[in-house]
Amino acid sequence: MAQRPIFIPNLDKGRYVIKEDIEFEWHPGMSVQQKQKSINSLHESAKNKGIYPVLEISTKSELSIGRNLSAFNLLMNFDNNKKITVEAAYQGSKVFEHGGPYREFFYLTGKKIKKDEKLQKSGKLIEFDFNGIKWQLKPVNAFYDWLYINALYQNRDLSNQILDYKGFSDIEFNPNKSINCQARAAALFVSLYKHKLLDSVISDRNIYLDLIQKNENGLKNKTKSRQTELDLFSQSNNPMQI
Repeated sequence: MAQRPIFIPNLDKGRYVIKEDIEFEWHPGMSVQQKQKSINSLHESAKNKGIYPVLEISTKSELSIGRNLSAFNLLMNFDNNKKITVEAAYQGSKVFEHGGPYREFFYLTGKKIKKDEKLQKSGKLIEFDFNGIKWQLKPVNAFYDWLYINALYQNRDLSNQILDYKGFSDIEFNPNKSINCQARAAALFVSLYKHKLLDSVISDRNIYLDLIQKNENGLKNKTKSRQTELDLFSQSNNPMQI
């Protein structure tokens, strides 16, 4: 058995995305077929908990919409009407102690970027710099999610297809090893849309950051007695920072 999160758009006041950990049968192996068996098992377990339908967002998704929404494939507008993937935009905006941002990453595939030694040899990550605009490391996930929801906003033919999903998964995401997750970002997009906040968030980065910070602070205030530090997102039953 294994455990992976399902991210659920939420309309309740005070939080936008619920993280529900689901236990399911894991099918070992690196092939796409094995990954898809695990995805189907995860979704079946989620359905048994009343979370349905769920969309897998990754290159391993059985559905073309899920593959197209992978950060390795999802395109966003860049300089002079050029388009780059969300993954390239994120990696190419990293500023380290001893280097970066590495703008050449903007025009590489996600797989090539991941193999580039500069990511490991440039020291500690200190901030992001995208198109001359700097982002701090906190709130956690803020920059990555901003890139992703902007890309979704620009691709309305894709984003319109996900509004009725009850949850989103990414079989490759392991919360013990990673922070950012495209499935969570998609759930945030849907939640902001249904809260009628999407247009204002897209139009003004400061509104977006203020919204996230207020949400984060509100959640912290509610859980001081448990001494739990929360990010924008909350896990059902046992909130934790992810």
